[in-house]
Amino acid sequence: MNDTRNRVIAVALAAAIYAVDQWIKYWVTGPLGLTRIGDQIYVMPIFNLTLTHNYGVSLGFLEATSPEMRWGLVVLTGIIAAAVLVWLLRERRLLDVVPLGLILGGALGNIQDRAVYGYVIDYADLHFGDFRPFLIFNVADAAISIGVAFILVRALFMREKPAEPQERGMADQSAENSTNA
Repeated sequence: MNDTRNRVIAVALAAAIYAVDQWIKYWVTGPLGLTRIGDQIYVMPIFNLTLTHNYGVSLGFLEATSPEMRWGLVVLTGIIAAAVLVWLLRERRLLDVVPLGLILGGALGNIQDRAVYGYVIDYADLHFGDFRPFLIFNVADAAISIGVAFILVRALFMREKPAEPQERGMADQSAENSTNA
């Protein structure tokens, strides 16, 4: 029963990430009035809302310069999202499904943009003076990055110890019983 509950939590998280991502993109490009690339709203000394369009995937990689490439990216990222969903449904533990929910929700948000507009709407501009540790991003990008980072940290540093083999104790006990007989 916990397995199903954990999967429902992860799918609900994916839906929430998708909804928040799409709502903020609407808010930034609608009511806040960021309509042209480079339009900017100062929020705080280290953060602005700055509109840009991303025609590629991570870090602008695989930039879609034609309609065929755009729809190719939609299909490719759709296949990846479907694989993440299958992976999510196969996992059982909450610590395994939550990062997949983050990735799935983020992927769906960016796929929606690319299908509707031909590009992904980015707006979050974190900076320290002129230093920008990240490209301009969005909630979907952040969710994907956090999910992937969590999976990598778990894979590298939080491996489960293999169960102690019970057979050794049983084999020793069997050998002892046969010599005593």
